[in-house]
Amino acid sequence: MMIEEFGLRRYESNPILAPRDFPGADAVFNCGQTMYRGKTILLVAVMLKNHPVPRIHVAESADGIHFTIRPEPFISQSKVPHLAGLDNWPIDPRVTYFPEEDVYYIMRPANSEHGCAALLGKTRDFESYEDIETIALPHNRVPSLFPEKINGSYVRLDRPYSLVGDPHNHSQYGHIWISFSPDLIHWGRHRPLLKPWMPWNSTKLGPTPPIKTREGWLVIIHGVAVSCSGSRYSLGAMLLDLEDPTKIIGKSNSYLIAPDAEYEFMGRVPNTVFACGAIADIEQDTLRVYYGAADTCIGLATGKLSEIIEICQKGL
Repeated sequence: MMIEEFGLRRYESNPILAPRDFPGADAVFNCGQTMYRGKTILLVAVMLKNHPVPRIHVAESADGIHFTIRPEPFISQSKVPHLAGLDNWPIDPRVTYFPEEDVYYIMRPANSEHGCAALLGKTRDFESYEDIETIALPHNRVPSLFPEKINGSYVRLDRPYSLVGDPHNHSQYGHIWISFSPDLIHWGRHRPLLKPWMPWNSTKLGPTPPIKTREGWLVIIHGVAVSCSGSRYSLGAMLLDLEDPTKIIGKSNSYLIAPDAEYEFMGRVPNTVFACGAIADIEQDTLRVYYGAADTCIGLATGKLSEIIEICQKGL
């Protein structure tokens, strides 16, 4: 089957991580991603066949292709008293390295009977992890932190949404918002940033941690389209102004990658490619996106950073 690719190109030996790579796993999927001491680090969600709740494990690689998943969970349900009971489904971590503090902040959804809030945690070494606080009310998913303060404030992208059951009700649609904080705990100055605008993202959108480039903040986004046959998750991108990230200065009108490969169709959530981040090498002009495929395995897509920026600038 011919697979069309635009901006991002699949690694020829995908998937790079699958249930076969972790004993007893039913799924190894949606991963936060960053670099640490010259190694590629993925925070992968692992669903076991005999366990009711997923955990997040560290996977590391010297070459960015061949990964070893640590057997012990790095993040599981929080035991912090004021967070226990809010954290019943640890998945979809988004990692942001903050050089000013030499810390890796981790934002993730907090699923419970109260709905989906958002949790903030941190690590310095990917050996120990600390839960910090709930930072968004339900219903909110995919919180993503900028890697530096802008005009003295921490800045976050996220996607609040409604749980109205009618897929044709626009109040359910998920838009990307931006907000600001003096301390990472208290967030305000909430502003709507981007709503669905093309068929591939007609139902809802979601951000990942922004990447600083000379041209602007590059954000890999996912878009969801719902039809009579179910949902379809694809990936695109947008570009934000460096000094004022409330300004969108470009976006991809086409998706960069959509579910076309067999492993993106066959799995727990078919017809899905979903990213929690991306890794850029400015000097080498490369972008790596480790993405969840069908909520079952992990694929790698790569592209030229300059090409993806140009796609956003020209609205291709």
